[in-house]
Amino acid sequence: MELYPWLLRYLREYKLKQSYFDQQKYVIIDLELTGLVPSEHEIVSAAWLNMRASKIDLCTAGYMLNKEVQDLSQSTIYHGIDDDDLLEGSSLRGLIASLATAINGHVLVCHNAVLDWGFIQRVASMYQYRITPKAIIDTMKIEKRRLLAQGRPLTQDSLTLSACRARYGLPEYKQHDALCDALATAELLLAQYSAISMGRREKLSIII
Repeated sequence: MELYPWLLRYLREYKLKQSYFDQQKYVIIDLELTGLVPSEHEIVSAAWLNMRASKIDLCTAGYMLNKEVQDLSQSTIYHGIDDDDLLEGSSLRGLIASLATAINGHVLVCHNAVLDWGFIQRVASMYQYRITPKAIIDTMKIEKRRLLAQGRPLTQDSLTLSACRARYGLPEYKQHDALCDALATAELLLAQYSAISMGRREKLSIII
């Protein structure tokens, strides 16, 4: 008798959570966008890099521009990307194909995963790509839980990537650059894990 699909999913998720943090392969992704609504706005650029055994592998870093962006809007101001830059970019199909290759088989990490994953899912659906991360970790949600547990107030800017990094003494990087933000998110995850685990080797369940 075959197990029900939901039970198989539960068993996979349970096994994953019981594995050690440093046993998993991670891909850290950041998207730069023209807005916050997947059905209305576009991906301008995407960047990613891998992490394994609690070490960030800069040799795996990737960066792509979407040359098919229709309306850059404020992107030139915030991201420093203009129409001339996009001429060197890739098609949106090529971009999502690269993201699919980077994500599948890895634990996906984002800062504000609801936003980035929403855009990835929408574009993947447009081109009929199946993207299946082993799990999704959101460094913003981790930080929100930590602040609430500590009884600290949440302000409008307390969960930005730069504000989260500052609480761990991490250096300030250039903002609104997909590759810099992907690296910044990877470093933040390691700092969060170190603080939560208090230096001990812990399972993935403590942060997921």
